[in-house]
Amino acid sequence: MSTANFIPTIWSARLLESLKKTLVYGGLVNTDYEGEIKGKGSTVKINSIGAVTIGDYTKENGVGAPEELNSTQTTLTIDTAKFFNFQVHDIDQAQANVKLIDGAMKEASYGLSNAMDRYIASLYTGTVATNMIGSDASPVVPTVANAYDYLVDLGVKLDEANVPEVDRFVVVPAWFHGLLQKDPRYTKDSNVMATGYIGNVDGMTVFKSNNVPNTAGTKYKIIAGYKGAISFASQVDQVEAYRPEAGFSDAVKGLQVYGAKLVRPEGLAVLTVNKA
Repeated sequence: MSTANFIPTIWSARLLESLKKTLVYGGLVNTDYEGEIKGKGSTVKINSIGAVTIGDYTKENGVGAPEELNSTQTTLTIDTAKFFNFQVHDIDQAQANVKLIDGAMKEASYGLSNAMDRYIASLYTGTVATNMIGSDASPVVPTVANAYDYLVDLGVKLDEANVPEVDRFVVVPAWFHGLLQKDPRYTKDSNVMATGYIGNVDGMTVFKSNNVPNTAGTKYKIIAGYKGAISFASQVDQVEAYRPEAGFSDAVKGLQVYGAKLVRPEGLAVLTVNKA
């Protein structure tokens, strides 16, 4: 696509970057299997071991015969492929005197990351029913007085499901975070107000994202959990620079493949809320 519409009388040596969301979900998943994928359609078999029996020892009975371990297997499928493909005309590069391709690559990288962030966030649908507060039929409408309390309740759901306390998180939309900022229980740490630090609630690191899943601006899915609940693997399959045959331009195309799996549904808790 030509950049002719952006040609000014005097050219600037800088590009105005687009406004971007904060991407957080990609940092809240397990990526242990990332090096094992080969491309779209490939699969990774993930094994898990069941509980080991603990018995009472006596000298008369000893420990008995060893038990057979119970194992389960789940499949992580690399089922999503995203691409970008753009060109910069030679005349545009000469006139603009800006690094158009470098800027476009940054935009492409962000676009791919944003798509992955939304993809990971959508996996909340596998959460076990006992770990849910509110529903699509009866969403909670939080207020300044109780928004903090609802996050504590999510933490209790994780406690009751024996979810590890290390690397716990909760992701809220901006308007919900605004409610928390008006609650002195959340802002009692001076660093929260002075630096914009998101803070913690009941041992969970609070993140803010505009990618919190919602339906038509309602029924926001506030997801709490720990890093081991979702396994995610991605790979940049190809990035190729080329000269299109028609015209005079430089072009770059790229392909990224990825997949994710909610391997521990009990490791997430979901609060369904509507904005007041």
